[in-house]
Amino acid sequence: MTAPATVGAFGALREQLTDAAAAFADGPDALADILTGLVDDVDRALGERLEIFPVCHHSPASALAMVRRLRQKQPRVIYLELCEDLQPVLTELRNCRLPVAVQAFASELDGFPAAWAPLSVIAPVTEASAEYQAIAYALETPGVELVLVDRSTDHVFQWSPRDETPVPDESAPEQAGDDAGEQAALHGDAVGVEIGDLRPRFAELEAHLLHHGKVRHWSEWWDSYVERPLAAADHDTYRQVMVLIGSLFRRLRPSGSQRTDRDEDRERYMWTRIRQHLAATGVDPADCLYVCGAFHAASRVEQFGLDSPAPDFDITPRTATKWQYGLIPSSHSAIEAQFGLAPGSVSIAAATWSKAVSASGVTPYRLGGQRGATSRKRRGKPEAVPVGPVTDRLSGFLAAPPTPDGLDEAELRSWCVDIVRLARRNGYLASTADAIAVFETSILLAGLRNRARPTPYDFADAAVTCIEKDVVPGRRDVRRLCEILLGGDRIGQVGYDALPPLARDVLHRLQPLGLDLEKRTVQRALLDLQGSPDLAGCSDLLWMLRHLLPPGAVRPIMGERRLGHRSIQESWDLALGRHQRALIELGYEGVTVEQVLEQRLRRAAHGPEATAVGALAAVEDAIRLLNSPRLVDELGTRAVELLAGERTVDDAPEVLRRIRRLLAHHQATAPRLPAWCEAFVTTGYAHYCTLLPTAFVDQETGVRQVGAMLGFLFSLESLALSLGCDRSQLELALAQSHPQAPPKVALLWAAHHHLGMLPVVELRARCRELLSNPLVVPAFPQYLSGFVHALEPVPGLAPFVVETMSTAFARLPDPVLLPWLPNLITALREHGPELVPLLVREAGRTFPGTLSTLDSWVPPWSGTAPAVAPADAQRPVGQVHGLLADHRQPVDAVAALLGVEGGWQSPGDGTANSTTAALVHAHPDTAEAIATLLRLPRSPVRQEVR
Repeated sequence: MTAPATVGAFGALREQLTDAAAAFADGPDALADILTGLVDDVDRALGERLEIFPVCHHSPASALAMVRRLRQKQPRVIYLELCEDLQPVLTELRNCRLPVAVQAFASELDGFPAAWAPLSVIAPVTEASAEYQAIAYALETPGVELVLVDRSTDHVFQWSPRDETPVPDESAPEQAGDDAGEQAALHGDAVGVEIGDLRPRFAELEAHLLHHGKVRHWSEWWDSYVERPLAAADHDTYRQVMVLIGSLFRRLRPSGSQRTDRDEDRERYMWTRIRQHLAATGVDPADCLYVCGAFHAASRVEQFGLDSPAPDFDITPRTATKWQYGLIPSSHSAIEAQFGLAPGSVSIAAATWSKAVSASGVTPYRLGGQRGATSRKRRGKPEAVPVGPVTDRLSGFLAAPPTPDGLDEAELRSWCVDIVRLARRNGYLASTADAIAVFETSILLAGLRNRARPTPYDFADAAVTCIEKDVVPGRRDVRRLCEILLGGDRIGQVGYDALPPLARDVLHRLQPLGLDLEKRTVQRALLDLQGSPDLAGCSDLLWMLRHLLPPGAVRPIMGERRLGHRSIQESWDLALGRHQRALIELGYEGVTVEQVLEQRLRRAAHGPEATAVGALAAVEDAIRLLNSPRLVDELGTRAVELLAGERTVDDAPEVLRRIRRLLAHHQATAPRLPAWCEAFVTTGYAHYCTLLPTAFVDQETGVRQVGAMLGFLFSLESLALSLGCDRSQLELALAQSHPQAPPKVALLWAAHHHLGMLPVVELRARCRELLSNPLVVPAFPQYLSGFVHALEPVPGLAPFVVETMSTAFARLPDPVLLPWLPNLITALREHGPELVPLLVREAGRTFPGTLSTLDSWVPPWSGTAPAVAPADAQRPVGQVHGLLADHRQPVDAVAALLGVEGGWQSPGDGTANSTTAALVHAHPDTAEAIATLLRLPRSPVRQEVR
C-alpha cells in the first residue's frame, strides 16, 4: 500500500525514498513500493491509540529503552507477547537465578499425533531482555496488571503441520568444547518461543548484509549496526527504527510460506485478546503498553489496531492434552543453540547490558528476592509523558553519520592481558608478545571493517588469529576462551520454592547425606548401610533416580542392586544440580518418585510396543526398586499375555535369561512360585513347542534364537511337566522339524540326543562322516556353531563338542585346515561368544595341564581300555559291594538309561569281581569321595580299595 508522497509526518522521507528508487532502479515501481511501504508501516504503528513498543529478544538496547519508557510512563496494563497460559508461572521467577526458561510440558497427548510425545515449549528469560524488565515492573509495582496475549502452548502445536514432528525454528550451531555442548542441551528438544525474532527470512538478504557488513554471523551484524547506534537513542527514534527494521524483514520475506501464515494468525490472536481485555476491564488505552516483536509491530492484518472494523479472530478451543508448567534452568549457550545465534552472542549482550546500565545511570527493574540480584525501587511520581503529533526521527537517524566512539584502550588492553593469561592456563604457549599482537590486530580488524573501535567480535577474531596457531592443546579453543572472558556462559538455577513437589521431595529425602545438592558440581556420597541403617531410604531413592534420570545425574561408584542382593556399602556421584531440568520434568509426571516409576513400568508393559521381554524387565525393576508384590503380579500377568501373543522368537534368548533369574529369585525367597511364574512357564512351554518347527526352517530366525527356545524347553521341562504340560508336545515338535541350515541341523541332533533318541556313539559317527566328506568340510564350522549353541539347552554335551573340535584339528590336513580356521573363528564369535568360555573350561579339564605330559597323553575318546588289575588285587566283597547288592534298583535304572545290558554277578565269584576291583583300584579317589558323601568310616573304604 502506498500513501501520497507528501501526507503525514513522514512525507518528506517518502519523497526522498521515491526519488532514490527512481534513480537506482530505473523506475519508481517495485523498489518504490517497498521503500514507501516501510514508511507507511512505521506511520501506521506509531499512529495507533494503544502504544506499541517493538523489541528484539535478548537485546540490551531494547531492555534499556524499555526501562526508560517504564520509568517515564508507568503504564497500568502491559500486554506482552508470550503464551497466555504461561502467566501463572511468572511469579516463580522470584525464586530463581537468571537465566531460566518458562516451560510447558505434556507427556500424555490427546488431540496430537502420538509420535510427537512428549511436547515441550520453552521461553527463555534473561536479565538483559525487555520482556523481563516488563515482567519485573508489573510484578513489583502495585496496581499494574500483566496480560499475556500470545497463542497458548496448545495452539503452538495445533498450528504445526501434522505430517512432521515439530522442531525449533532455528537450527542449532555446533558448540565448541564439551562443556558448551552440555549447556547447549539444557533445553533438550523443546520448541522455543521468544519475543522479537528479528532475523531476515530471505537468505539472499542476510547474505548481502553479512557480506557488506564484513561480519560472519547475523548476531555480529545486529550488534554492530543496530544495538550500538540505538543504545543511546531517545524513545521516539528507537520505536521508529525498530518498526522500520521489522517492516523491512517482513516485506522481503518469501511470500506464501507457512511461517508467514502462522505469524499473521498470531497477530490476529494477540489483537483479539487485547480488545477482549479492554472491553472487559474498561481500561484507558493511554494507560496501556503493548510489548511485541518489531516484526509484529509492522503487522498488516485486518485486526490490527483498536479501531479496526474487522471482526475478532476465531480462536479454536484447546485440546484435551493436560499441560504441566514450570521453570527449568537455562544458559547463554542453550539460548544460542535454541535460536541459532552466534556462540557467545548472549554472553556479549549480557556484558553490554551491564556496561550500559553503569554508564547510563538507569536503574533496571528486578524481582524482589531473586537470587543474584537485589531489588531496587525508585520512588517518585512518573515523569510527564509528552503528548503530541508524531514527528519524523527516521530521516535524521538514517542520514546522520554514526556517533564517534573513541577507542577505550584500557578495556581492550585488559582483554588482551586476560586472554593471554587464560590461554596459558589452558595449555597454550602464549606470551606478552601475543597480547601485544592481539591488541594491534583488534584495532586493525576494526579499521578494515569501518568501525571506530574494536568490538568483542573483532577482539575474538584477533585472539584466534594470534594465539590459536595450529593445535588446540586442551578442551577449549581460543574462541571459547574469549566467550568465557567476555562474560562467560552464565547458567541459571531454579530455586527450591519454585521446584515442583517431586523435586522438593527428592531434595528433602536426600538431606541425611549432608550434601548441597542444588550445586552444579559433582559430589560424592558415601553410604554405610550397615553402620547407619537410616540411610537405607536414601539408597532406595538413589537407585530409583538412577533408573529415571539421565546417566550422569546419579551414578553408582560402588555397590549394586540386583535380585536378592543389597550392598552394605555404597558410593555415589551426584550431579542433581547439573541435571535440574531432568528432575523438574520428572516432577511433571507425578508427585513422588515411586509414583512416576510405577507409571513408567506400567507404560513399558502396557504400551503399544510392549513385548514379553520389556514386561519381564519391568517385573525385575519392580522387585529391585519398589518391592511391590501387587505391581509385580500385575506386570507378570501382562508378560504372560504378551508372550502368548508373540508370533516371532527374536527375543527368546532374553526371555530365557530373565525368566531363569526371576524363577531363581522366587524359589529362594518365597515358599512357592507366584501364579504368574507358573503361568509363564506353562504358556512358554506350549508357545515354543508350537513355534519350534517353523523356527527350525525359517531363514530369518537365527541359531541363537532356536538354541534359546530349546534351552527354555529343556531347562524348565521338569517344572512345566509338574504344572501339567505334556512332553509329547515337545516330541511332536522335534519330529516335525526338518532344518536345512547346518547350525540348526546340529541343534536338532543335540535335541534328539537330550531326549535319548540319538546316542553319543551315533552322534560321533555322524560327525566323523561329515569330516570324511570333502564337500561338507567347508561347512563344518557351522555345524560346530550349532553344537556350541546346543550347550545352552544341553550343557552336558560340552565334552562331545571338545572331542569333535579336537578330532577335526587332528584329521584335517593343513591345506584344508588353514582356510577353515577363519570360518570357525567367525562363526563362534558371531553366534556364540557367551558360550565359548564354557568350551574353554571343558577343554581345560580334558587336556593335560603341562606340556611335558602332552606327548604321552591319550584322549579319553580314543577307546583305549583301562589296564586290568592283577589277580592278587582281587579282594572279598566289602561294604560298597554289599550296599549295591542290597539296593539294586538304582543301579538297574542307571543301566537302563545308559543302554547297558547284563545281569548281576555272584558276590562270591572272585573272577566276576575282577573288573570292578581293577576299576576301584585304578581310581581310589572316587570311592573316597563317595564314602565322604555318605559319611562312612574312612578306614574300611581305604582297606577295601587296597
